[in-house]
Amino acid sequence: MTTAEVGRNSDLPTWSVADVHDSLDARSFTDAMERSSADVDRLVALFDEFDIRAQTPRRPNAADAAAADRAIDELNRVSAELAIVRVYAYSIVSTDSRDARAQSALAETRQIDATLRPLSARLADWVASLGVDDLAMLSDVVAEHGGPLRRLAARAEHQMSEAEEHLAAELSVTGSTAWGRLQNDVTSQLTADVELPDGTVTLPLPAVRGLATDNDPVARRAAYEAEMRAWPTIEVPVAAAMNAIKGEANALNRRRHWPSPLEASLFANSVSRRTFDAMQSAVVGALPDLRRWMRTKAALHGHDPADGLPWWDLVAPLPFAGAEVRWDDGVEVVRSAFSAYSDELGGLVDRAIDERWIDAAPRPGKSGGAFCAPFVGDRSLVLLNWAGSADSTQTTAHELGHAYHNTTLADRTPLQRQLPMALAETASIFCETLVVEAGLARMSGTDRLAQLDVDLVGTNQVVVDIHSRFLFETEVFARRRRRTLSADELSEMMTEAQAAAYGDGLDQRSAHRYMWLLKPHYYGSHFYNWPYTYGLLFGLGLFARYQDDPEHFRSGYDDLLSRAGMDTAEELGMSFGLDVTDEAFWTASLDVVRTRIDDYVTLAHTALGEPGGAA
Repeated sequence: MTTAEVGRNSDLPTWSVADVHDSLDARSFTDAMERSSADVDRLVALFDEFDIRAQTPRRPNAADAAAADRAIDELNRVSAELAIVRVYAYSIVSTDSRDARAQSALAETRQIDATLRPLSARLADWVASLGVDDLAMLSDVVAEHGGPLRRLAARAEHQMSEAEEHLAAELSVTGSTAWGRLQNDVTSQLTADVELPDGTVTLPLPAVRGLATDNDPVARRAAYEAEMRAWPTIEVPVAAAMNAIKGEANALNRRRHWPSPLEASLFANSVSRRTFDAMQSAVVGALPDLRRWMRTKAALHGHDPADGLPWWDLVAPLPFAGAEVRWDDGVEVVRSAFSAYSDELGGLVDRAIDERWIDAAPRPGKSGGAFCAPFVGDRSLVLLNWAGSADSTQTTAHELGHAYHNTTLADRTPLQRQLPMALAETASIFCETLVVEAGLARMSGTDRLAQLDVDLVGTNQVVVDIHSRFLFETEVFARRRRRTLSADELSEMMTEAQAAAYGDGLDQRSAHRYMWLLKPHYYGSHFYNWPYTYGLLFGLGLFARYQDDPEHFRSGYDDLLSRAGMDTAEELGMSFGLDVTDEAFWTASLDVVRTRIDDYVTLAHTALGEPGGAA
């Protein structure tokens, strides 16, 4: 990292968790860890005492209701306390994966979690045997958890025996979880030499990838070439991780009688196949429009549109986009847009900064990308890798949107706030859209073009690149059923998926064959891709409702967010009059994108001094 970058990063915020525990060696932390382990063991004993497991189907009685009250209350309490310990340890690992003590603590929380997780399977079998609706008539606690418990009861049809579920949870600690940790560790600790005109600099890969938004086209291409040299040095162990994780998932899905990994993903996200197919059909129909945008962007960067846009310019700012965005300026953009919606949302920005929720600086050993994790009460931890760009500003809005969502969930129990990923993106996308629309409303000419570019870069990632990831992962699961896959084969599959999704919008000679290696989504979950698209398009639909009647929308929005772990996607949509099973809904959201693309193309031709028309 250069001296200038070190100085710049020293001004960026880092989060603090010292008010919860002084350190991993603090007595409060070791006590919390020991208490969580003991509480989980006591919870197992409680489930055994009440025989909470699969039963011969029967009508519940008062004793069952009392057992449900006790078991659900204790499961919620123990889950909440373990989550705090886990996130505390992860807050250190995610900012310094070289910290062996933190890695050990995080591994210990995962071992405890492996004992806790099978209890959800036992509860699922039990409530399925007794009937959730019948049990809810006898228990207020069950009634309050009706949505999550019905989902658990439905899951019971796709569970192995109790002993097998216990074994699967235990083996996952040394199986998929360990392989996922390996992928995170080797990618976060990797560095690359970037050959710049004024000399070669060695940077951690998150910082190298951050150069993709640099104003200097030479730096962007040099960073891309550095990536292409660096990723192959770790492709063998990461390919082993991919094979292990997807192989384990195939075996478990088969034994749980899921017809496909996608069906398991849809169920986990509370999204019906009809809704998913409607969305996918609309997405495929929109790909030519997004390719048109890419070709126009290629012309703005001096490339031949017929060749498509090179990978290293996919997320680049436009040549006239202006200087680097300072942290304080980016935060002010977010604060202003949020405050225009409500004082509560605007106040969250200041609270996150004042209470040190945010860790923004890229540095060696830090995880790439960005995330928001619920922590204590209604507080979150927000990880960023600030790159001084308008895109970084959008990412900040996105993650703080998650933080706002977490504040609405604070009074819900852990069972009630287990958010399906598709619905977890609701607030984040809505908050991003607030920032985009605020910018567009006050801009014209090249400033407006630059703002549209930032927005469409994100949309392209979430619609086109996510589609390529979906195609890739579908093929990985299919081939992995037959055999293990080499690193070269995974890279070939990745480029084939990118060709199908990006088409002639991308200069295929520059396709990023190692995207399978660096994205943590493949290693911590399955089909952790299409829900982003769902979140974007659902968020655009919500924004249209907000524009139609702002006061009515505000009055119900927070309650909608708080119910995201309790309702299905279809129920959540209907609460705002949105029919997500209808392809027309998704097409309408994508029409917003098409309108922005049309605006972009017109402004681009003006900037290039050319007559208007499609590129």
